[in-house]
Amino acid sequence: MCGIAGFIDFNNASSKDILKDCTDVLAHRGPDGGGYELFQYDHCQVGLGHRRLSIIDLSDAASQPMWYKHFCLIFNGEMYNYAEVKATLEKLGHSFKTHSDTEVLLHAWEQWGTEMIHHFIGMYAFVIYDTEKKELICFRDRAGVKPFYYYWHEGLFLFASELKSFHKHPGFKKEIDKQAVHQFLQYGYIQAPRSIFMHTHKIVPGHFLRFATTEKKFTIDKYWDVYDFYNKPKLDITAKEAKEKTEELLISACRYRMVADVPVGVFLSGGYDSTAVAAILQSHQNEKLKTYTIGFFEEEHNEAKYAKEVANHLKTDHTEHYCTTREAQEIIPDIPFYCDEPFGDSSIIPTTLVSKLARKEVIVALSADAGDETFAGYNKYPLALDFYKKIHQVPDLLKSPAGKVLNYIPNSILRKISKNDAVAIKKQRLSDLFQGPPVTACTISDILLSQVYTNKQLKSLLAEDIIQPGSFFTSENMLNDSLGQLDKMLAVDYKTYMPDDILVKVDRAGMSTSLEGREPLLDHRLIEFAARLPENLKMNGSNKKYLLKEVVHDYVPRSMMERPKMGFGVPVFAWLRGDLRYYADEYMNDASFKMHGLFKLDGVHHIINSFFKGDRNYNSLFWYLLMFQMWYKKWMA
Repeated sequence: MCGIAGFIDFNNASSKDILKDCTDVLAHRGPDGGGYELFQYDHCQVGLGHRRLSIIDLSDAASQPMWYKHFCLIFNGEMYNYAEVKATLEKLGHSFKTHSDTEVLLHAWEQWGTEMIHHFIGMYAFVIYDTEKKELICFRDRAGVKPFYYYWHEGLFLFASELKSFHKHPGFKKEIDKQAVHQFLQYGYIQAPRSIFMHTHKIVPGHFLRFATTEKKFTIDKYWDVYDFYNKPKLDITAKEAKEKTEELLISACRYRMVADVPVGVFLSGGYDSTAVAAILQSHQNEKLKTYTIGFFEEEHNEAKYAKEVANHLKTDHTEHYCTTREAQEIIPDIPFYCDEPFGDSSIIPTTLVSKLARKEVIVALSADAGDETFAGYNKYPLALDFYKKIHQVPDLLKSPAGKVLNYIPNSILRKISKNDAVAIKKQRLSDLFQGPPVTACTISDILLSQVYTNKQLKSLLAEDIIQPGSFFTSENMLNDSLGQLDKMLAVDYKTYMPDDILVKVDRAGMSTSLEGREPLLDHRLIEFAARLPENLKMNGSNKKYLLKEVVHDYVPRSMMERPKMGFGVPVFAWLRGDLRYYADEYMNDASFKMHGLFKLDGVHHIINSFFKGDRNYNSLFWYLLMFQMWYKKWMA
């Protein structure tokens, strides 16, 4: 695990010192050392920088940038099956000087070119510079576990693991992308390929970029897409066979992610996903597995007692820490620095806390993200499917008129009918749903269950009308018409919420403590298999995550696991109305908003006042606005 940074500068205005600055700002990702290569040509400069967190082959021989023949490589991530690939390459005549996966990657490139990526199981963002062709090749992993940003404007190409690297280059022009602001406020994150800045993008997971410096242009190509596997015919498989294959793949994925020359642990919440990882690993090794849990004194947020029960059953070496309010609150000021972009998922607070806890004893920690997106674990899935069935009882010709009529029904009448204070917001969402694209489970999941700010609310808040940015939420038309509604939601969430929210959270939280996070449930072999499973093996009736639960129940008693799903959160809204109310004074005052002029003050005041009146419908709206303001003050003021 590391941080990478670099540039192609056709203005020849860069230097080794600038390269070092761009790289060393990522020292939290790689505290064990740095390396820098600068290539000077008449037509451009090429810089490659690397910060190292030593995981495999701790010797200096494995330092980066690493050379093999005329190829120079910087690499963030791990290739878990590098030993097998190395053995294959040795049979083909290759010899190696180190025990690192980095060297294997270089030799694989020389042997197979871009096709080499299909030989590897891993998480990665890496750059190879070919000094003969004067060509830069940049890869991002299939799921998007590792970040990769790039900037291209006025003859300057920048790339890095985190945006903060770009701020260190004097040629980087910070111009906010207003469509990205719209997207952030709607979802709490910014979807690839977009970023918060103009001319700045993320490589979409499963893609690679090739920059030919002699031609002064680059191309981006796809090498893997989860949609391709959802579009394949469903497997003709029994529940028993599916369970056996799922367990087989999970065992392999977990074992691979234990490959390291440093101590490894597992985050354990006590839910099905983390229990599956911990149970499989502990059952297939003799030494005690190190597991870590964060507890909270607020009962509605505390899963530690369940995690401890599971750990005792599995007999892991378990560590739990009950966090004080102060410990959790101290994370908040650091969110803008480590996230670089406005980021709205407050569960980054407990994720950072558990990363800090684990980092005291281990350097690598396995997480269990993607279980919900792969095996249908979110509560929104049955809700969306149920609503989809009901809404299709309404004739298509009546949907759009119904959406318009909703806007004219007084909120007071609706409140009497529903006895719910949130009717105004629900009315807006239903109106947007009826008047938007064809109603599918995906659009229901998006508009009703995923968006925070409605389009109407954004129109009242944003200072200028902004064309609603495109998103992968609208990409379900790339999926076969015959595909079930549940599978379409899973596929879309895999491309949106998971890489740009969940994986950003885990990466930044872990890297803030110099802890490498690994994701066994994102092993591409498991993802490809699950995509082709019949829907009823993922959600059987109302039984979410059916297949994964069946696997877990062989390791942990059903009675220990069956309980309502809990989110991984903290009472941040209560804090903001209490001990942290001063945040509103510091970041949410009129002067702060006038610095950028992006929002109408009347709209801002409405959100702030509603929040402090205790209206819970405005909790996330207030938090997202605060996160934007904190980000702006950190990076733009």
